[in-house]
Amino acid sequence: MTDKATTAERPFTLASFQAYMNEGRLMGSRNKATGEVFAPPRPIDPATHGDDMEWVELSGRGTLAAFTSVYIGTSAMIAAGYDRKKPYVAGVVELAEGPRISAQILGLDAARPDMAWIGRPLRATFVERGEGEKRRAYLAFEAIV
Repeated sequence: MTDKATTAERPFTLASFQAYMNEGRLMGSRNKATGEVFAPPRPIDPATHGDDMEWVELSGRGTLAAFTSVYIGTSAMIAAGYDRKKPYVAGVVELAEGPRISAQILGLDAARPDMAWIGRPLRATFVERGEGEKRRAYLAFEAIV
């Protein structure tokens, strides 16, 4: 089975989005009529209500649009080793293809946030967490030096 056939068969769900991330691919959905891209994927374009969508692999390139330093994170981030003594950066990334997506931002000092980071070029990466059946990839972005 080719990648194209596998791509065409997957529904536009968060489970499919996660499956692609587990494969190291950042995917979105695109309205075939308008070209509008969505990440995470949507089965229906909210503006046109059109459902003629297709999967599209995104470049993973973008710029930092907003961010915050997180000192008290979710259970998953605490389990990953982040806490009040080791904060992490969470941000909103404007992808080269247009949509914005939230993710962890790597390579920036969460203890010393700087507004100059806004607009900084980033690239997608995947951080694997968990063990056995619970192992999965999480989307993150790292600063391009």
